[in-house]
Amino acid sequence: MKLAVLGAGAWGTALAASWAPHHEVSLWGRNAAELDAMRASRVNTRYLPGCPLPDALQFKPDFNAVVDAADLIVIAVPTSGLRATLAALAARPHLPPLVWVCKGFEHGSRKLPHQIIAELLPSYTQTAALSGPSFAQEVAQGYPTALTLASHDSELAQHLAEALSAQRLRIYAHDDVIGVELGGALKNVMAIAAGICDGLKLGHNARAALITRGLAEMTRLGVELGGRFETFMGLSGLGDLILTTTGDLSRNRQVGLSWRAARRSTPSLPNSATSPKAFPPRPRSPRSPASWASTCRSPAKSARCCLKACPPPRRSTTC
Repeated sequence: MKLAVLGAGAWGTALAASWAPHHEVSLWGRNAAELDAMRASRVNTRYLPGCPLPDALQFKPDFNAVVDAADLIVIAVPTSGLRATLAALAARPHLPPLVWVCKGFEHGSRKLPHQIIAELLPSYTQTAALSGPSFAQEVAQGYPTALTLASHDSELAQHLAEALSAQRLRIYAHDDVIGVELGGALKNVMAIAAGICDGLKLGHNARAALITRGLAEMTRLGVELGGRFETFMGLSGLGDLILTTTGDLSRNRQVGLSWRAARRSTPSLPNSATSPKAFPPRPRSPRSPASWASTCRSPAKSARCCLKACPPPRRSTTC
């Protein structure tokens, strides 16, 4: 299969490198000089220093030539650059299937990637989202990784998941595009919070509580926005959340840690996790314990109870 990977950042380069031994992969980037340097050194020194790239990987600065020859287009630009990339693709009469790997909401419009695609390519349905717990550096180095590929077209998702899987890159097919996108976007907030939590040295207990309750909030919001509950229990939800809140390669986690480092001289935050001010008492709910128990013991006796049958946090003593 001929793959066109649009975007020569860390993630685009890592994916292109992992697919190059199995497919004919062309990596496109906006900076022709950087592509020439990567072709000569076989290393992306700006984004993935120390990660040698396979000889089979091709670097091409001609956008039109790369797209025209492709059997599959993988958009690996940031979400902020997705609209401009799609606009360039929309001008073409025919397009192969399209996969996007960017995460998050578009600034200003607050749209998810699939909504931007629907806006600019309204009649195009051969699309899919690729997401999951993955650091680009580890993928480029060949570490085992599992991802989720979601499409409204189940047959397309299954076909692409099988075609893009490799010895150390396992891809699972899914059909919940909204849930997969939201998992990849919402976990970034929790990663920053986890970094702040660790920067404050509040301990492993606090971080575990933060991650667990963060997952509950992510799931409630995701279901409200159209995702499915079980999607958030999978790779693109729980998996990505665990990775970005605990892994030191997580940029969002590092943002939280660096924020705390910049605030060390500010006395307004507690210096010890044992300080009672670190955990101020929460107002008591007006509902009685009996009503909490009756809510939690609803017929839905499953993990879903804590997220759907129960009201918001602190109203149930068993969640």
